[in-house]
Amino acid sequence: MSELANKIKTIDDKLSKRPISLDPGGYYIIYIDRDAELIYVKHYTNVINEKGLAVDPDTGKVIAARGKATNRVAETIYSARTAKELCVKVIEEPKPCPITMLDHAAYLGREFMRAEYALISGNEYIQD
Repeated sequence: MSELANKIKTIDDKLSKRPISLDPGGYYIIYIDRDAELIYVKHYTNVINEKGLAVDPDTGKVIAARGKATNRVAETIYSARTAKELCVKVIEEPKPCPITMLDHAAYLGREFMRAEYALISGNEYIQD
């Protein structure tokens, strides 16, 4: 890895550890399907409780950010070939857009680009 790539990775790793506010409009799980050559995005609804944690709107249970996935059903599933196509489908087309925070939209754009790069390069994609 080049010196510049190391510097960029260090910055990104540090910024990934900062505290964030959760979007009451929901959260998104991003993954790639190499066989289909597609990027998939699942949108799930949530409610933010008084402690700032995302909870399942049906059960009131806290949704874990890491670890074992729940059996929740996605509100919407999107698929696209590129990050730009995903941005249009996820952010521009839904009326109203479920994303209620600009920083969340920016995060999704970055993640869509990372997923597209992984799809093209053959690298593993793990959502940040």
